[in-house]
Amino acid sequence: MKTNLLSLSSILVIVMMLASCKREQVPAIPYVRTIKFILHTEKDFSNVNDNITFSLYIRNSSKVLLDSAIAPMKIKDIPNATKQLVFEKKVYNDNSKLAAGFRYTIENVGSSWHIDTLMAGEQFKTIDYSFQ
Repeated sequence: MKTNLLSLSSILVIVMMLASCKREQVPAIPYVRTIKFILHTEKDFSNVNDNITFSLYIRNSSKVLLDSAIAPMKIKDIPNATKQLVFEKKVYNDNSKLAAGFRYTIENVGSSWHIDTLMAGEQFKTIDYSFQ
């Protein structure tokens, strides 16, 4: 009888513990959008020793999602199409229109940019920029 009571008590405790446990709802992994950035040049800048700094840029209508600088380099060191620099960035999908591209600054000259658009719902974009 003592064994049966102990077994019954153990089962009752286990059932109560399982009933009282609440499982957390694990949020689904949000759908992501992928942007591939490709940087190269088709021109011969072999005699241009000015420093240039590129940055990758992504923005939605309300905030900057990415502003990441690439290591500074000499303009003559910008690779040609066979050795292009390729970066891929994934951003959470809020289904909004995005602006994405390259911004760059040439030391003692100024700044410029190449920005493209990802329309709402567009899940993949390649931004291929040939520096001129």
